[in-house]
Amino acid sequence: MSNEIPLPPSGEYLKAVRESSRAARTRANISISPEAIKRFLLSPAFTGTFARLRTAHGMTLPLNFPSVAAELNVLSVLSLLNFASGYRVPLHSATGRGAFDNIRAFVFAAYISSSIGAATEGDYFSARGMEGITEATVADLMRVTDSVHVERPHETIQGLTVGELGGPVWEVVQLVTKTLKETGAVLVKGGYPDLGSFVLEALKEGEKAKKAGGDEAEVALERLVRGIPAFQDMALVYGQPVYCFKKAMLTLHAVALRFGKEESPSVPVPRTAHLPIFSDNVIPSLLIHLGVLDLSQGDATLDLPSLFPTAQDSARLQALLAAPQPVDTSVKKLKAPPKEGPLLTVEQAYVLRAAAIDACELIVEAAQELATDREDLSWLRSITLPELDAWLWAVAKDRPDYRELERFALRNTAYF
Repeated sequence: MSNEIPLPPSGEYLKAVRESSRAARTRANISISPEAIKRFLLSPAFTGTFARLRTAHGMTLPLNFPSVAAELNVLSVLSLLNFASGYRVPLHSATGRGAFDNIRAFVFAAYISSSIGAATEGDYFSARGMEGITEATVADLMRVTDSVHVERPHETIQGLTVGELGGPVWEVVQLVTKTLKETGAVLVKGGYPDLGSFVLEALKEGEKAKKAGGDEAEVALERLVRGIPAFQDMALVYGQPVYCFKKAMLTLHAVALRFGKEESPSVPVPRTAHLPIFSDNVIPSLLIHLGVLDLSQGDATLDLPSLFPTAQDSARLQALLAAPQPVDTSVKKLKAPPKEGPLLTVEQAYVLRAAAIDACELIVEAAQELATDREDLSWLRSITLPELDAWLWAVAKDRPDYRELERFALRNTAYF
């Protein structure tokens, strides 16, 4: 679909994300009231955990790398494959892990196999290794070979069933394989040895622009999106483009988090505090459950009011905004499989993702106003959009009652 949508004008990618998101949210009549934002910012749920969770993006790599280039490459691949959120429930049933944890485990397994020489196709994360990877290899490295078949009745023999490749976990394997092969082909054609080399070149172009007074994140983002199809995260909503670019922006922020604390960074580190949020399915769903996004008067032609019918229940909202209940860590509880949320169309999903992008812009603006008005809230003045994004993403896993909340799902997408 993204091939039919024009990319933003050069130099205006961040502007396009913000403006297209606000336009889509407004057109869909999704409400964000100042009162709801203030209630959220002052809630014990937020104030009591923000400092702890504000940088928890989950992109840490507990691996030993032979070089900075190797680490940057794996970090870039992890960002590239940061999707499959629509398959959270079937993946959890198959492996006991959620979408991102499965992707991260696959990346680790593929890297380790390549490092010890066990990779059957060479270095899986070289450009040629990505281009040549197979679905069988991906399924094996994901440890899901027992979960990629479905049974159907035999065409001629009554009572006999036959197994064939299919089902939601097989779709994930196909998406991962397609993304790697497609990206590998682009890199090979461009003469790059791996994705990390391409990302490094984008970072260097950004650094050059920064020295000339430009925005290095803007320049690097445009380079990533223009160059890699899997970073072209956009869709038509109401006939107009909506740009999210989640994975491309997350790549830049992951680099900043990993290398930004070094006294002499080994790679160019972009400033990312001003980036819009990296909108997926978790953040919009949580903002709905926490009362910030109100779908009750949303566009009925997209069925928005019916997607999360209990979200505006006052008693439920009060409990979610309260401080988390103490958890007895001495008692090991079996994690129940998550509940499947509403399965959405592309247009519905992008409307909600756009609404979350716009909501977070308004939340940060409101936080700065509150910090100015009240001395006891001065800590709100320094909140950035990536920190708010990290908190929303992390707290959804941090609280048992939040883990039980339904999240919307979009299948067959490699963008989130």
